[in-house]
Amino acid sequence: MSLNLWENFFRSTEYQQKILKTLKTCFLFDGLANKELHFLKNIIHIRDYRAGELIFRQGELGIGMYIIVSGHVDIGIETPDQNLTEKKHTFITRLMPNDFFGEISLVETHGRRTASAVAIEDSLLIGFFRPDLEEIKTRNPRVGLKIMTRLAEVLGRRLKEASTELTRLKQGQASES
Repeated sequence: MSLNLWENFFRSTEYQQKILKTLKTCFLFDGLANKELHFLKNIIHIRDYRAGELIFRQGELGIGMYIIVSGHVDIGIETPDQNLTEKKHTFITRLMPNDFFGEISLVETHGRRTASAVAIEDSLLIGFFRPDLEEIKTRNPRVGLKIMTRLAEVLGRRLKEASTELTRLKQGQASES
C-alpha cells in the first residue's frame, strides 16, 4: 500500500513540474522568476477536456485565456451561409501544447468570443482568467506589470498581423476590379 502512496506522490510531482514548465514556456510568463512562477501556479486553474468537448463558443462572454499543456485544440468560426438560414463552420487553426488562446478576454470587459475552441483529443489546459490577473495585480503588482507588458506585446503583434492581412486582402480586391 505504501508503494501506491509513493507512486501518487511522484506522479503528482511530475504533474506539477509539467504545469510549471508549461507556464515557463508561455510567452506571457516568460521572464518571470521561479518564485513568481510558483506564485502564479497557485492562482491558475487546471481543466481537463475530452476529445470533441467545446471549450468555448463564438459569441459567448469571454473571461480569460487558456494554455495547452497536452492535447490539441481547433479554433473555428461560424458564419451565415449564403441563404442566411444556416451557419457555415470555417476551420481557422489547430493549436498544440504550449500554445495559448483567448488572451484578449484578459483585457476586454464584456467582450464576446470571436471564435469557438474545441478539444480534438483529450486535452489538459491551464485556465488564466481576468479575476486571476486582477488578483495578481493587487497582490504582486510587479508580476502583474510583467504579465500585462507581455500581454500588450502579444495583442500588438496580433493586431499588426491582422492589419497586414486586411491590407493584403484589400489590395487583392482592388486588383481584381
